[in-house]
Amino acid sequence: MTLYSSCLKIAVSIAISITSLLATNIVCAQSESGAEQLRQFVRNSKTAEGEFVQQQLRAPKANEPQEKGLKVVRETRGNFVFQRPGRFVWDTQKPFEQKLITDGKQIILWDKDLNQATFRSAGQVLATTPAAILFGEASLDQNFDLLEGEERLGMKWVALVPKKNPNAKNEPPYTKISVGMSNGLPKALELIDGLGSVVLVTLDKIVINVNLPANRFSFTPPAGAEVLRLN
Repeated sequence: MTLYSSCLKIAVSIAISITSLLATNIVCAQSESGAEQLRQFVRNSKTAEGEFVQQQLRAPKANEPQEKGLKVVRETRGNFVFQRPGRFVWDTQKPFEQKLITDGKQIILWDKDLNQATFRSAGQVLATTPAAILFGEASLDQNFDLLEGEERLGMKWVALVPKKNPNAKNEPPYTKISVGMSNGLPKALELIDGLGSVVLVTLDKIVINVNLPANRFSFTPPAGAEVLRLN
């Protein structure tokens, strides 16, 4: 797997999963199940923007202290915005500037340091991620099984298990997707792949159903930038 494919898989999965969980009904009772709150988010959300912190975690090695638990090996920060159906921007600001944009038809990965823009069709990439949470017009339950999880860190956790699709060309990149809900808002997302790697994303300063300009999800590479187009 190329570095681009690996980064794209993580970024797309996280960006779409996170932004898809936002909605208008932020006053839903905390006594409601996490799964029901999640369904309301998907049903009611139109647009949203906010900030994110993304951490890639791993278990401690044999020669490292075991009592400290998972170790942060990479952390990025930035902003996100989405519009249903099929549009989002995942804008990483620190420690480097990188932007992931889709208008529903194509995905663009812009790397400022490399002065490089990579274009590819959104269809197959999004089909192998939790993109259906945001982009699908169908019920959330049509694509995922929602399982109530434990309460920890002040959040109600919900596990999303992708339903088997015999026509799918690729396996979903993550074996477990969990959403942490608190006071009617998604506060965290955990993604675990088949190798046990964990990506944790937390959200802050969320504003929902905002008015967005028509060109918010458009991107034109600057003059002199390298442009790659992948099938």
